[in-house]
Amino acid sequence: MNVVQATMVAASPVNDAQRSRLMFCLLVVPIIAFALCAHAVEILQDPDCWWQVKVGLDLLANRTFPLVDSYSHTFAGQPWIAKEWLGQILLAFAYTAGGWNGVAMLIIATIALTMSLLSWHLSTWLRPIAAVGLALFAAAMISPIYTARPHIFTLPIIVIWAATLFRTARNEQAPPLWLLGLLVLWANLHATFTLGFVIAAFAGLDLLARTRLSNPVLLAKWVAFGLLCPLVSLINPYGVKAILATFTVAYGNEAVPLIAEWRPFDASDQPLQEVGILLFVFALLVSRLRIGWAKALFIIFALHIYLTHLRFMYLFFLLVPIVIAAEIAEQYPALSLAKWIEDKRDGLERFFAKWFYQICGVAGVLAMGAVATLTSAYQVEPSQKTSARDALAFAESHHLSGNVLNSYNFGGTLIFHGFKTFIDGRTDQLFLNGFTNTNTEMGRSGGKPVLEAQLNKYAIDWALLTADDSRIPFFDELGWKRAYSDKYAVIYVPGA
Repeated sequence: MNVVQATMVAASPVNDAQRSRLMFCLLVVPIIAFALCAHAVEILQDPDCWWQVKVGLDLLANRTFPLVDSYSHTFAGQPWIAKEWLGQILLAFAYTAGGWNGVAMLIIATIALTMSLLSWHLSTWLRPIAAVGLALFAAAMISPIYTARPHIFTLPIIVIWAATLFRTARNEQAPPLWLLGLLVLWANLHATFTLGFVIAAFAGLDLLARTRLSNPVLLAKWVAFGLLCPLVSLINPYGVKAILATFTVAYGNEAVPLIAEWRPFDASDQPLQEVGILLFVFALLVSRLRIGWAKALFIIFALHIYLTHLRFMYLFFLLVPIVIAAEIAEQYPALSLAKWIEDKRDGLERFFAKWFYQICGVAGVLAMGAVATLTSAYQVEPSQKTSARDALAFAESHHLSGNVLNSYNFGGTLIFHGFKTFIDGRTDQLFLNGFTNTNTEMGRSGGKPVLEAQLNKYAIDWALLTADDSRIPFFDELGWKRAYSDKYAVIYVPGA
């Protein structure tokens, strides 16, 4: 046996192991996809789905980026930017191609891709079965955020961003510049791109904890990378306005306490997530995992921002496993990828390695067939809880027009169907300066005078309310006529 043959024989088990590792990670895709396909309707239940798609459709039709609001009658002409324009266009493409089925399938595919990437990056350190198990666990934990909105498209980016930066810091290398291109993409997809700055800062602290000041040149490269992050994020249609818009929510936005996803964590409402947090704390205490002060600070930050705002649960459940995977593998070799590669492959793993390409081809054909079948045989659409489909059909058939006063959850569907709203989900930039607080006061005890004042101030011609809207009794008392009602919506018009 010559040297080349010996090298090939030695490399074969490693190559087979890597193929098996890849196959394990790819198997996450159909598992996640089929699980979510069974709940595709729930992905479309957020009222903001409607206006996100509509803004994308208008961007494609008009080929211009809006600078002022044109979707409400209360804040028409006020400054407003479509800071998530690229994500909205992706949703619009999906809707144009396949209706709401297309939108749901795009979101499901993105989530499946995210979890496959997560398992791949975790399996850089951990044995594949552990990596896949953690990825599936994370997928279940963050399921409340699975909605047809642009933030979903940032999840794969966040996984790659965090995994690459923390791995680079561990290897005491400079951050790769190609990540800046990823940040540009992130900045045009969703406003959470500023979290990328924070993640990079924690990775830099991890490097500092490892090297102290022994490598000033390397530290300078990390500092330069950190300075470039906000600079390259200006490569978007709105420049610095996109960054400034993210602070509108963080500081003094009156709508934040009223929106469910911005509320603090509530164990009674999120029992599964409470179990997840407690399991993590238990495992951390029992294992006595040594992770260093920089990573400990990151875990505290991720947990804090999650407990403060529910919508950021993905930062904790997606990124904490990435951050501590190397330490787990180092301190518990039985869970490491290196030990797994050394071990003798079992029958399933050898099968995966031997028939790798054939399995990939068959899986691809089956996946496309499943998508085609689901798309044609199972039509999904948002529930009337947010669509008010029958109520809007009544409004159109009876030629209701003029200024509408609507419940918050019907703002998105009104925008989608061409009605200018009283209020909608764009409260990150609009409906401020006391407007949202006043809107809430209308439904409280003694709110009839406030409602009457708003009806007069905004020259309201009709009202579209959810069936449980607390303002309904006040409309009756003010003499408005109930023109339509079902178990989802009520329409009022002025009395004769």
